[in-house]
Amino acid sequence: MGFVRSIEETRPRPGLSVPVLSVLDEHAALIEEDQRALVRFAIQDGYGADVIFAAGTTGESNRLRNSVRQRVIQVCAEEVAKVNSRLGQGFGRGVEAWAGVTAPTARETLENLDFAIAHGADAAVLAPLSIQGIGDPVRFVAHDVADLLDSRDRRIPVYLYDNAEIAVDPKVPHIRTRQVKALSRLDFVRGIKVSASRRVLGNYTQAAAGFRDRGEFGIYVGNAMLIFDLFRPRHGWLGAIGERWNRYRLRGGLPIGVVAGPANALPREWARAWQVCRAGDAERMQRVRTLLEAFRSATEAAGAEHLIACLKRALLAQGVIRSAAVALGTPPLAADAARRFDEAFAALRARSQETIGEPWVTLPPGELGGSRYGSLL
Repeated sequence: MGFVRSIEETRPRPGLSVPVLSVLDEHAALIEEDQRALVRFAIQDGYGADVIFAAGTTGESNRLRNSVRQRVIQVCAEEVAKVNSRLGQGFGRGVEAWAGVTAPTARETLENLDFAIAHGADAAVLAPLSIQGIGDPVRFVAHDVADLLDSRDRRIPVYLYDNAEIAVDPKVPHIRTRQVKALSRLDFVRGIKVSASRRVLGNYTQAAAGFRDRGEFGIYVGNAMLIFDLFRPRHGWLGAIGERWNRYRLRGGLPIGVVAGPANALPREWARAWQVCRAGDAERMQRVRTLLEAFRSATEAAGAEHLIACLKRALLAQGVIRSAAVALGTPPLAADAARRFDEAFAALRARSQETIGEPWVTLPPGELGGSRYGSLL
């Protein structure tokens, strides 16, 4: 085995992470050609995803056979590498492929991590509270995960994932602050995705602040619409108080990225949202927020539990995929709800051109490949 270098100097990838859907047929088998098409669509020639996050919750990973999870990871990593090669080295850092490796058991989780390393993933995403039988998440990561990484010629960063909705024990919904502090000391743990309230997010940024001297620890917003409040400019004396409170709650630093499931359907619009939020451009923030809230309203009208089914309908309408089938256990859309969503999404797409404008309006597959704009990567 060759020299295993520290990966402490690796910097977390900033920007938009798209937790891509898993494109399935009616038997819950992966449609590989369409999965590759979805990766290319999400990247949008450099105007979309900075990170392709495969086999996460939006990808229905907890409802798929582990062999299918692994194949999703492999296909997405392969396609990201192809896109980066086509776009060329002169366009910057390129897109990263992150693999969701969490499985119901520790054994399967470690197998998935090993698989992700072997098949070219740039990083792994791990939700330790979602693994059965893990009493001490710090010990699991510091011992089992570290031992596996140390035994491989190629080490990759690991990002934690905190989401109370998928925690095994509802009494322990979040990784504790002291545990985040302990885990952030590990050279390969480079950040955390937080799908939680602003208060919980603030706890994590504070926990990360004490370890800035050993390298950047990235915080990623999992409740994507929250970025509009986190970065909203404040004016007047009340605004000054609010700004000070915001700095106190997030004194470890503002998040460096957003993980947006709805970006599967609207990757350019979500990339624009992140861009204008980071810039604090209040006027443009409001424009894009209005559009993205309209999309959220359309999915909620179909039922809060139907987001994944709606996203697949949106991709079907744009010609990205040929099957909108969902995994067993994912609520499907009834025919009437699907028709209403299709109409709302078509109207929203028409509004995007007017509200946001080129080049931040998502292009259909037939117009990708550099046919209209050059790449931003």
